[in-house]
Amino acid sequence: MERKLATIRRIVEVKEIVGADAIEAVRVDGWWVVVKKGEFPINHAAVYLEVDSWVPTSIAPFLTKSGNTPKEYEGLKGERLRTVKLRGQLSQGLLLPLGILPVRDYSDGEDVTETLGILKWERPLSPQLYGQAKGNFPNFLRKTDQERVQNIGNMLENYVGQEFEVTIKLDGSSCTIFVNNENEGVCSRNLELKQNEDNAFWRIALEYDIHKKIRAYGKNVAVQGELIAPNIQGNYEKVNKPEFYVFDVFDIDRQEYMLPKERQEFCKLLSIPHVPVVDKAFTMIADVDKLLDMAEGEGMNKGVKREGLVFKHNTSGFSFKAISNSYLLKEK
Repeated sequence: MERKLATIRRIVEVKEIVGADAIEAVRVDGWWVVVKKGEFPINHAAVYLEVDSWVPTSIAPFLTKSGNTPKEYEGLKGERLRTVKLRGQLSQGLLLPLGILPVRDYSDGEDVTETLGILKWERPLSPQLYGQAKGNFPNFLRKTDQERVQNIGNMLENYVGQEFEVTIKLDGSSCTIFVNNENEGVCSRNLELKQNEDNAFWRIALEYDIHKKIRAYGKNVAVQGELIAPNIQGNYEKVNKPEFYVFDVFDIDRQEYMLPKERQEFCKLLSIPHVPVVDKAFTMIADVDKLLDMAEGEGMNKGVKREGLVFKHNTSGFSFKAISNSYLLKEK
C-alpha cells in the first residue's frame, strides 16, 4: 500500500506558543504543526502533508528560502518536508487550505497525494547499493513500510491491554531475500537485483547463506530486514562491517507475514540475526505521546540513540512505528 502523504484532515486542537505573536501550533491526529495564528481553527478541514513529502514549488513556493532556487528530486522542483522546531515547538508536516485543490467535495481522510503531485522523498542509495536491476519488486511480495503512530491513534483504543512485540528500528537500507519454488532472489526496497557479489544486498545474502537456509526450511518465504554497514546512511548504527537483521518473514504461499513468535523462532532455527527485541509482550496503551517518548533511548550499539521502535501485535497483523523526534530533528 502506497503511503498517503497528502490527506484531508481536521484540526482537533490549537495551542499558543510561548513568546510567539504571529504563529501557533495546531494538531491533526497525532501530529503538531506550526501555522499562522488563526489560519486553521478547531474542526477546520485542511490538506495535511506528512514529513518526507517532496512538495512541488508550484503549490508551496514559500518553502524555498528567499534568494534560493528550488531543489530538484526525480525531475520535480520543490522542497522536502522535515521535522523542525519553531520557537521551541515541534512542527511536523505542512497544512494547506482546501483551496489548493480543484473545486469539489472532499471527505475526511481522503488521499490527495497524486492530485497535488506529491512524491515520497527517500535518501539516495550509496553506489555500493545500486546494483543492476533485474526487474521491479516482485508482485508476490510486499514492500516493507510501517504506518506512523501519529496516524493511527484512533485505532489504538481497540488494542489497549493486548500484547505487542516491541523491536528497535535500525537505520540502514531495507533488503528482501526470497525463495519462491525454483526462483530465488534479492531485492532493494523497490527493485529486484541481478546477482552480483559486488552488490551489498547480494553479498549479504551469500555471506549469511540465506537462500540455502530457506530451502532447508522447506517453504516459500521471504526474509525482510535492515542492511547496515559503514558505507550506508553515514553508518548511523556505528558498525564495523556489513550486518543484516531480520524484522519480517513473509510466507509467500499464504501471502501473510509470520507473527512475532513464529518469526523469532524462524530466525533462531535458521541462525539468521533478528532485530533487537525490547519487549516480547508489551501491554498496549492508547497514548500517542507516551509511545513517542518510548521511541527515545539507546540503540543497538553503545553511543547510538535509536531511530525509534516498531510495535507488532502478537496475534494479528496490526503494526506501527514510533520514530524518535530527537532522531528526526538531527536527520540530514
